[in-house]
Amino acid sequence: MKNVVGIINLQESNALLRDLAATRAVEALPFAGRYRLVDFAISNMVNSGISTVGLMLPDFSRAVLDHIRSGKDWDLARRRDGLTYLPAALPDNDSRKGDLKDIYANLDFAELSGKQFVLLTNASYIYNIDFSDVLKFHIDSGADITMVYSQAQSERNGKSVVIETNDQGIVSDLAEVPAIKAGQKDVMGAYLMPVPTFAYIVRSTYERGGQDFLLDGIIRHSHDFKISAFNHSGYVAHINSTAEYYAANRDCLNPDIWNELFMNSDRPIFTKIKDEVPVQYKDTAVVKNSLVANGCEIRGTVENSIIFRGVNVAKGAVVKDSILMQRCDVQEGARVENVICDKNVIITKNRWLKGAENYPYIVTKNARI
Repeated sequence: MKNVVGIINLQESNALLRDLAATRAVEALPFAGRYRLVDFAISNMVNSGISTVGLMLPDFSRAVLDHIRSGKDWDLARRRDGLTYLPAALPDNDSRKGDLKDIYANLDFAELSGKQFVLLTNASYIYNIDFSDVLKFHIDSGADITMVYSQAQSERNGKSVVIETNDQGIVSDLAEVPAIKAGQKDVMGAYLMPVPTFAYIVRSTYERGGQDFLLDGIIRHSHDFKISAFNHSGYVAHINSTAEYYAANRDCLNPDIWNELFMNSDRPIFTKIKDEVPVQYKDTAVVKNSLVANGCEIRGTVENSIIFRGVNVAKGAVVKDSILMQRCDVQEGARVENVICDKNVIITKNRWLKGAENYPYIVTKNARI
């Protein structure tokens, strides 16, 4: 994969994650106790041997910049190649929305990289993959573009792109849909193609008034290209709504899914290193089927929950089927069930919060209940 330049597109809609992504990019959302969504996209590229990675920054970029910094934790702080931040296009009279304007403004990053291929991904999908398999598949297929897809296991709301393929894995039809059905082939936001093909799509589409790389650049011109589709058969989650974010976190309590995502010695998921003390489980603690990160102090009951760094659960408090982000404090006698608490939330003594089983109650950052 030394002949591949990677671009991670962080310009994604937060419409269905507004409570959690009002002041942060979707890709900066905390996940599984100690990670961020963007960790998967960067780690997949690095583990596949891609050493030149461009990160196309979102509108709310502070959390992303603070988390990734120089890219050292992903071995991308290098004298040659490594990590490059790709800023948004400068404001002008062009009011077009979508990601194409920003890709167009940073097109020289791919063209001057000296690489043969470009891999464009987003970071709202969670999966662990070796992209070198995708490159081999792309070369063998003789296609202009290769998309990565997965077979949807269940119905899911939120915009998705689905495809149909022939027996040779060539795309015969693709379309954007408002919801996906079980069994449909769901494009995972990863596209591999030669650099000249990428440059042609971006330039010709943007200069003719296009707004969105996928919709305007690929879907509306799919008849001009031979597009192949690589099937990723492992676990995939698309974080495009609060319900999906909640479900994907809870999926990590399944040992099989956890092992596939995080315990592959050849493809570890890297994240920002923080040195904190181990979890302290006091005599009164009762913990069942939960992920509890470093720096926590547990005196109460925690069941089927994801607990991030530095959380305190007091004696007599109960946390069930919930997600508590960094430095939350659940005080004595409090009870939270089917709840997502953003950072620095305080649930005071004897307060009870309960959300719906498939749609959690959300407590915003720094709130005191």
